[in-house]
Amino acid sequence: MATTRIVSVFGATSSSVVQALLKDGTFTPRAITRDPASDPAQKLKAQGVEVVKGDSLDKPSLLNALHGSEAVFVVTAPIFPIKAEGGGPNELVMGKNIVDAAKEVGVKFFVFSSLPSISKISGGKYTVLHYDQKAVVEEYLKASGLPNASVHLGVFLDNYWKFGLLRKTDTGFDMSVPSYKADDLEAFTWVERDLPAVVLTLLKNYADPSKNISGKTYPIVNATISYSELAERTGKALGTKVTFTPGPPTGMTTLDDMYAAQAEYSGLFTATPVSNPDLVALGVQLGTIEEFLETAVKPRFG
Repeated sequence: MATTRIVSVFGATSSSVVQALLKDGTFTPRAITRDPASDPAQKLKAQGVEVVKGDSLDKPSLLNALHGSEAVFVVTAPIFPIKAEGGGPNELVMGKNIVDAAKEVGVKFFVFSSLPSISKISGGKYTVLHYDQKAVVEEYLKASGLPNASVHLGVFLDNYWKFGLLRKTDTGFDMSVPSYKADDLEAFTWVERDLPAVVLTLLKNYADPSKNISGKTYPIVNATISYSELAERTGKALGTKVTFTPGPPTGMTTLDDMYAAQAEYSGLFTATPVSNPDLVALGVQLGTIEEFLETAVKPRFG
């Protein structure tokens, strides 16, 4: 009798990773959520996904939720207002609790959606706690002894429709981003398409020592280009005028530091070529901007 290979997913109620696991069939997804009665959790249940209550701020609940899991995929979200270490509940507490619980119940592989430390990249010029806290948890995971891999995402291309990046105007469309000049570079990630593909590949190959996966960080970047170039390409795809307008600061220090740092340091991932050779070596072919515009943007905005 085949053993069920359970992958517990944190952030599952909004995760395309669960859908990829369901479609592929190699693993059985288990959604970990604080509220199994929520509408998104109920929709997962209707698809046959096991939904288990677990609170990342409550380690005992995680021990029960993760029992029997072969692997985990973890996305943590910042708690606003974001608090520094020792100041109250934050992503450091959540991430470390999940790592500790996973190790205690015998999880064999841990995939963490992390981010680079902006404080380190900028030499302290900028402080963006939700980046820095994820980076600390990533190092904690690497030191835990658990086989692991981390993924880093750029700005979501999916924000075209999820957060209104592409907005209708009288003449076509406009993009507006705080603190960015027209020629500032940004790293973009097509999350719905490529995050699930990468995570599934890592899960399928982590036990193969020849793949040398454990302990690595995998930036998933489809393109590093300026917003003005992205607007121009979008306009060509849609056959209409698409402009980029630099926006004013938000007035929220954390967000303004995030935008300023990403603009100054070209999206934070310039050390990784596009396409990432570590992902290419695993057989992952990321989508192009042209594919994104043709298959995801034109049906929505065309």
